[in-house]
Amino acid sequence: MIIYGGSTGQVLAAQVANKLGAKLGKLEITKFPDGEKYIRYHDKVENEDVVLIHPMGLTPDELFIEYLLICSALKDGKAKSIVTFVPYFAYARQDSRFNPGEPGSFHLVSKIIDDLGIDMIYTIDLHLQRVNDLSELIKNTPTKNLSAVPDIATWIKNNAGLNNPIVLGPDEESEQWAKVAAETIGVDYEIMIKTRYSATEVSITTKEGKPLPVNGKDVVIIDDIISSGGTIIEAVKLVKEAGAGKIVVGCTHPVLRGKTQFDSALANIYNSGVSIVVGTDSVPSQVSYVSIASVIAKTLQNNS
Repeated sequence: MIIYGGSTGQVLAAQVANKLGAKLGKLEITKFPDGEKYIRYHDKVENEDVVLIHPMGLTPDELFIEYLLICSALKDGKAKSIVTFVPYFAYARQDSRFNPGEPGSFHLVSKIIDDLGIDMIYTIDLHLQRVNDLSELIKNTPTKNLSAVPDIATWIKNNAGLNNPIVLGPDEESEQWAKVAAETIGVDYEIMIKTRYSATEVSITTKEGKPLPVNGKDVVIIDDIISSGGTIIEAVKLVKEAGAGKIVVGCTHPVLRGKTQFDSALANIYNSGVSIVVGTDSVPSQVSYVSIASVIAKTLQNNS
C-alpha cells in the first residue's frame, strides 16, 4: 500500500502511514507560472494499492482541481486500486438551488468525481441535509461516510471536566452526531431547531418550544461544521438563559472563518461564554485537538 497526501493531507498521510507501517508516497505539487497546478508522483504505482488523503477545506476550488489531477495521474499509472479519503468534502453545503440562478454545486462536484473511475471514496461526517447519502449523487463509485464524533466525545469526556453533562445538537440535522456523542459520554441529549436567514445569520429555538433541560448542568454542543460560528453563538445564548453551567463545543470540521477578514469566529464563540472548543484536523485550526488519522488508519486496517 502506498499512501499519498494532497496539499492539505500530507501530515495526515504521514501519520496514517506510520500507524499502518505502510509506504508514504512522494507527491510533487507545484504551480506553473500561470497559476495552474502541476502534479507528479515519484513512485511506481502500477499494480499497487494506492490511498489518497485529501481534505478540501478553506481553499476548495484549488483543492478540488488538485484532487482530480492526482486521481487522474494515479489512474493513468495503472494503480491496482485507488481509495480516497476526503474528510472535508467541498461544496456539500450547496446541496440545492436556494435562489434562482444558482448552480447545483454538490451535484456537479459529485458527478465529476464519479467520472474519475476510482475504487472507493470515504468522507468523514459529511454535511448531508437535503441529500440523504452521497451514493445518491455518486452512483458508480462506492462511498462510505465515517465519523470522528466518537473520538471527539471521548476527548471531551476525558479532558473537559464535565459535571452532570447533557449533549445538545444545535439543529435537527445534528441529531445524528448528538446521539453518538451522548452514547459515548454516557448521558442524555436534546435537539434544538435552527432557522437560517442567510449564510451567516441564523436563529435557534427549542424543539416544539419546550424548555431546555440544562439548568445546573454542563452542556456539550456537537455539530459537524463550525463556519462563521453564528449557529453555535445563538445556541449558547439559549442554553445560558436556561441556566447551563460550563459550555463545551465540539465539531469535526473547524472552518472558523469570520464574516469579514477582521472578524474571528473562534474569538466570538469564546466571547459568547464557551469554555472549550474542540475540533479535528480535517481542517487544521487552533482547536484541532483530535486527529482523524486514527479513523482513517482503522478503516484501512478493517478493509485490508
